[in-house]
Amino acid sequence: MEWKTKVTDLLNIKYPIIQGGLAHLAYAELAAAVSNAGGLGQITAMSLENEDQLRQEIKRVKSLTTKPFGVNFAIGQHNRPFEHMVKVAIDESVPVISVTGGNPQGILDMVKGTSIKKLVLVAAKRQAQKAEELGADAVMVVGQEGGGHIGRADTGTIVLTPQVADHVSIPVIASGGIIDGRGLMAALALGAEGIEMGTRFIATKECSYAHPKYQQAIIEADETATIVIKRSIGAPARALNNRWTERIIEIEEKEPNYDALKDYISGTANKQYIHKGKKEEGYGWAGQGVAGINDIPTVQELIDQIINDATEIRKKWSN
Repeated sequence: MEWKTKVTDLLNIKYPIIQGGLAHLAYAELAAAVSNAGGLGQITAMSLENEDQLRQEIKRVKSLTTKPFGVNFAIGQHNRPFEHMVKVAIDESVPVISVTGGNPQGILDMVKGTSIKKLVLVAAKRQAQKAEELGADAVMVVGQEGGGHIGRADTGTIVLTPQVADHVSIPVIASGGIIDGRGLMAALALGAEGIEMGTRFIATKECSYAHPKYQQAIIEADETATIVIKRSIGAPARALNNRWTERIIEIEEKEPNYDALKDYISGTANKQYIHKGKKEEGYGWAGQGVAGINDIPTVQELIDQIINDATEIRKKWSN
């Protein structure tokens, strides 16, 4: 059964499934596995220290797959300059660049005139319209169920996706709480042309940077196991709830400012948990979709299962 959508056509991929940027986790092995399985894998640029590391990671992906892949640029409030890293992606002629966590204009302007496809993560209808005005080729719409950074309004994926689809002319990719074939079919029914998944790809064998304790926490979690942190500084993000995130919430209630929080929400604290498994010394991003994640398959097995399940739903709908 064919899975041709505007997103598969745009990105030249077999299935309308995109792997999220996944700070400190999305490197060549995972990205190539997703692309080889028919989706679009991505590597995370801003988790790397410099241009040389990014160039090396891009070359590693190219050595592992001949399929299209993306480079994600997470440009948050307190990230360092990104222009030199974007230049590497342009020089290496990567097929796709995605922008998350900040104003995409600088990157979109840099990429103009190239063949690189441009994806922008948004969490509101107006953001999607602005991204289209700035030249995005597609928007990824994240609802409040998602892991990592989400929108300031608590709008769910099932409400936000059709809102955006009705108000932009470029393809919409749904994100947030999507982990399986049911989620893919729901997204398509809501007007999306594909899905982006982050948390689900953390619990795969090729996500080798994720510590087994982090992966185990994801598969043991239920729908109440996540919490939104950083809301007090205008950058809400969803993580697994533990003593560390509880401490963050306590600080936010007493001292709602970045200086009070910075040591607790840093990349170092994130890596203490996700790389080293020290869950009492850091935090790990995860979306509410953890409730339905119960195993750690290979990426190929995961995508095959998603497509098989979605195909069965399509058959049922056509009866």
